[in-house]
Amino acid sequence: MTPGNAAPRKPGTGRAAFYCVSSRVYFLGAVGLINSLRLVGHREPIFLLDCGLTLAQRDLLAPHATVVPAPSDAPPYLLKTVAPLRHPAEVMVLVDADMIVTRPLTELVKKASSGDVVGFENYLDRFVPEWGELLGLGRPRRQAYLSSGLVFLGGPLGAEALRLVHECMARAHFDFRLDVTGKARVATLEDPFWALDQDVLNAVLATRVAPHRICVLDNRLAPNPRFPGLRILDEETLRCSYEDGAEPYVLHHISPDKPWLAPTYHGVYSRLLARLLLGEDVAVRVPESEVPLRMRSGPRARVARARVDVRDRLGWYLRDRLPESIMGRIDAFRRGRAARTAAIPDRGRREA
Repeated sequence: MTPGNAAPRKPGTGRAAFYCVSSRVYFLGAVGLINSLRLVGHREPIFLLDCGLTLAQRDLLAPHATVVPAPSDAPPYLLKTVAPLRHPAEVMVLVDADMIVTRPLTELVKKASSGDVVGFENYLDRFVPEWGELLGLGRPRRQAYLSSGLVFLGGPLGAEALRLVHECMARAHFDFRLDVTGKARVATLEDPFWALDQDVLNAVLATRVAPHRICVLDNRLAPNPRFPGLRILDEETLRCSYEDGAEPYVLHHISPDKPWLAPTYHGVYSRLLARLLLGEDVAVRVPESEVPLRMRSGPRARVARARVDVRDRLGWYLRDRLPESIMGRIDAFRRGRAARTAAIPDRGRREA
């Protein structure tokens, strides 16, 4: 795996920039992310790694983001470092396409500009002592396990951490998803790189970045489904809040069933995504026909939402009563399935 053929520029060519990865399958998520960044006031450059977008999708994105061709020798979930290596900035913000930014990230960019790595604690408490040996990094220390969904890398320290993550991605074994027959098997938390790039990032942070240079933010400031306790304050401005007044920076839809791909509960994330895809004031405009029916307005859309909401509420009820070990296996299988889907550029799913 290489960062591509384009000659990289030296860090310092821009104060801050945002970087994400998208395929045809993740296009609507990427549109929501870009529109949310612009809506909350960010005007910094956005670089989007193209892992199989259609020509029409590239044309829609091109006026609002620099579309960077992806290497063809690795799936999208292993290419997060490519765009920032080709187009570095003083502060490089790596952000997943299944995120919606709900408030300005300015203070986090400023924190990273001093040379810190800024990230959000993952919902998992994960540590693999073998990381250091497998990646040639040395003995890792146990510390907060960060999400790779939104990471701020600033200054020489951030640039070095990015380089190490890129190099280690090439060394890590990610083929645990296949057995000897070539069929997919269920990954488990015991696999050293079960979480793919996220495990590699944490391995680098736990070995090559001093603890006092890592700023760890609470997971509830970048919450995941079902977004417990979170409510929308203002759909137009994307503001959300908990009962205690805390406002998250982003919403991260880590579930494999993305709202634009599969029928899902029309909750906080889905409502804001619909606003970002169909609003009159958004930067990237997509045809309404490309947006799932349940995310549109009108009586047919309301019926579609109600049907899905009833099904998902029943599923949550059952999930809360299943043993944690069983849910862990189900989640791991779904994560692997979603990763493989994202790696197929010409595969899209549409439904009402």
